[in-house]
Amino acid sequence: MTASTDRERALEQDVFDEWPPALRAAFDGTSLETKIGFTASLITRDANGHLRTSLLGVGELYAPDSRTLCLALWPHSRAARALSGGGRAALTFVFDDAFYQVQLDIEPLPGTGGDLACFTGSIDTGEAQRVRYARLTGGITFDLEGERETVLDRWKQQIEHLKKTAGASPGR
Repeated sequence: MTASTDRERALEQDVFDEWPPALRAAFDGTSLETKIGFTASLITRDANGHLRTSLLGVGELYAPDSRTLCLALWPHSRAARALSGGGRAALTFVFDDAFYQVQLDIEPLPGTGGDLACFTGSIDTGEAQRVRYARLTGGITFDLEGERETVLDRWKQQIEHLKKTAGASPGR
C-alpha cells in the first residue's frame, strides 16, 4: 500500500444536503448558554470579488428546518452588505471532531431591518471531514467576559427574531 493510499483511506468525508440531527440540534436556538464558545466562519464575496470572513456564534444562527440556516448579522457588516441582494456563502466550523463546510444559497429575509439584517440560507451541499489519525478538538472558540448575561439576552432576542422572520418567509 502506498503512502497516498494510506492518506486517502484515513480521510473520512460525509456529504449532506440536510443538517445531520446533531447539527440541527446545535442550531435549534435553545440552551444558548451551553453553546457559548462555538464559532463558525461565514465566508462571503464582497463587491470587489475579495473573500471575507465573518465570525458568528450560536446566537446568530438558527436552523428552522433540516435544509435551512437563518443568519442574524449586524446591518452594516461586510457580510450583510455582501449578501444584501442574495448570493452564495460558505459556513465553516469544527463540530463533533470534524471540520464542516456548508455551501449556502442566501436570500434576505423580508421584514427585517433596524438592529439586524436577517438572511435565510438553503443548503446546496455540506461536507464533513475527519481523519483517523487526528481528532479535531476545536476551531475558533471564545469565552464571554464581563457581559455574559447581556450577550446571552441579545442572542435570545436575535434567535426569537429569526424564528419569527423565518416563519413568515414564503415557502415555510
